Amino acid sequence: MLASPALADAAKLVGRILLALMFVLGGYSKIGGYAGTQAYMASAGVPGILLPAVIALELLGGLMIVVGYQTRLVALALAGFTIVATILFHSAPDRMQQLLFMKNLAVAGGFLVLFASGPGRWSLDRG
Repeated sequence: MLASPALADAAKLVGRILLALMFVLGGYSKIGGYAGTQAYMASAGVPGILLPAVIALELLGGLMIVVGYQTRLVALALAGFTIVATILFHSAPDRMQQLLFMKNLAVAGGFLVLFASGPGRWSLDRG
């Protein structure tokens, strides 16, 4: 069963919002917990000086995905970011980290599908 074009575009919009939600909220929360996030990054060997770039990518990139602006480029960037962050922060052998690892790979996969298929007509990109 093929979805109608309007239903497919609505699904792409909802999908973009759901994919972006954790990045928008994550970027915003890092602003309020700046010092703690820097310390956590340092514990994984990531320089804290990168935190402003992380916040910008998560917050602004997430919002760009929601509105569908430069969607393919931002989806590819967020897929790459998610894979790198997953390897750096969720490679521990305990069960919770394994679940987070797999969840993040699924999110990266969703971004790759968005990169390949485009944002739909209900976007600023309209494609």
